[in-house]
Amino acid sequence: MSNAPVTDALKTVLADTYALYLKTQNYHWNVEGPQFKALHDLFEMQYNDLFAAIDDIAELIRTLGEKAPGKLAFYAETTRIAAGDETYDAMTMVKDLAESQSQIVESLQAAHDAAEKAGDEVVVDAMIGRMAVHRKNRWMLQSLAA
Repeated sequence: MSNAPVTDALKTVLADTYALYLKTQNYHWNVEGPQFKALHDLFEMQYNDLFAAIDDIAELIRTLGEKAPGKLAFYAETTRIAAGDETYDAMTMVKDLAESQSQIVESLQAAHDAAEKAGDEVVVDAMIGRMAVHRKNRWMLQSLAA
């Protein structure tokens, strides 16, 4: 049985995770305003988590016998996460990141579903764990923007 549906979905998750990592780190560097310290720290916490997740996702792909993609063009072509804009004000950054958290949950759900259909409980479990992280991140960001 081919792992292609699972690995293809994981490659999308990897691309989305990289894109969200870059956006979050960029906002960490460039956020300004009265909530600077809180947002700077929150964004740092989130991009550090994303950095670790990138490795975990790539290694899941490798354990399924595929090479993990490493070309920037692949990530740019594959991700649905829009690039960040360092000129945004702090609350626009927060709202943008919250929306991106929702998008990555969708990618994770698709990978979960592909893994479940393939009977791959390891990937199912990993995707559930990542969805929990991103749902919590989305909640935190949405609460800031409320």
